[in-house]
Amino acid sequence: MVEFHATTICAVKKGDDVCIGGDGQVTMGETAIMKNGAKKVKKIYKNTVVSGFAGSVADAFSLTEKFESKLDEHGGNLKKAAVALAQLWRSDKATRNLEALMIVADKTDLLVISGNGEVIEPDQPFVAIGSGGNYAYAAANALYNNTDLDAEAIVRKSLEIAASICVYTNNNISVEKL
Repeated sequence: MVEFHATTICAVKKGDDVCIGGDGQVTMGETAIMKNGAKKVKKIYKNTVVSGFAGSVADAFSLTEKFESKLDEHGGNLKKAAVALAQLWRSDKATRNLEALMIVADKTDLLVISGNGEVIEPDQPFVAIGSGGNYAYAAANALYNNTDLDAEAIVRKSLEIAASICVYTNNNISVEKL
């Protein structure tokens, strides 16, 4: 089975700004770039929530749809919707094997949702996931704590740094901001 490596996602909350960004590369196996301009971040739920995904692209699209449904069910309450999605993801036979991670954020909360039922609220107001996630996280940490850059600039620069190191991350960056 061919494995698709898809992405680096970085999210930062700073002041009144919340931004999630991602690169555009989808890689098939170890040797082939299938797409350079995939969009893996978007605004959802009446433009009050931003989401980004890393992992299997098809699985991530399915999970994003399910998350939007959970947001509707819970009146836009991000934490309740995230917990409901994590429970469904872990327990439902059809979604149990979906392979992706999601970062979701609104003006109040920043969360990582995983398929093993975890909903993680990071200790810091920034987080990164995916192939280049550790590189983007380290860059976001340094930029957040040592510069006056705003959230969007930190996300963009962190992803650029990750792209310069990680072969599964490119410079075709898209950012969504609340």
